Amino acid sequence: MRPEETPPSFLSITRRAAGALALMLALVFALTGQALAGGKDGTQSRAYAAYAKGDYVTAAALLIPLAWQGDAKAQGMVGYLYENGKGVPQDFVVAAQWYGCAAEQGDPTAQYLLGLAYDKGRGVPIDVVLSQKWLILAAARAGKQERDTFTRIRDAVRTKMSRAQIAAAQEQAILWMPAPPYVPEPLWLNRPRSFTPF
Repeated sequence: MRPEETPPSFLSITRRAAGALALMLALVFALTGQALAGGKDGTQSRAYAAYAKGDYVTAAALLIPLAWQGDAKAQGMVGYLYENGKGVPQDFVVAAQWYGCAAEQGDPTAQYLLGLAYDKGRGVPIDVVLSQKWLILAAARAGKQERDTFTRIRDAVRTKMSRAQIAAAQEQAILWMPAPPYVPEPLWLNRPRSFTPF
């Protein structure tokens, strides 16, 4: 250092160090966040790809943990697997339970399938009011592709109902609010020992 130069102050060194530390921490957090997000997204992508290919055993193995984490789309898909016995034992009660979790979070396909379950009594008691409630919500929340189908089924169920039942279903649909992610009470805890949930 030349005599005419002044030594760097402690404050300027501290500022540079703090800036470098902040940059390093931001980089670490960004990379960690990407790794964590990529892990879940990677599992979701593999699960959806297996489901689309018809590899339901693999799809179930990947979707069930996501469903237990509260992922509404995975919960609806797991419900479908159980309803149809694809990759898991057929079980209408467990299917309706998973549909219910996803429907409560606002998944329109799960709302539609839960509405059908209540209409047909598949895994739940027949209840046209609850059926209509879920079908109203599904039709209102569906994308363009599904909306016509959901609306037709909603209207078909409505033909079986009294005016009072229709009014009750409409009121329930109006009062409904999406729930935060949650998972069902495991039904198989009270099932015979031979029952395996997955």
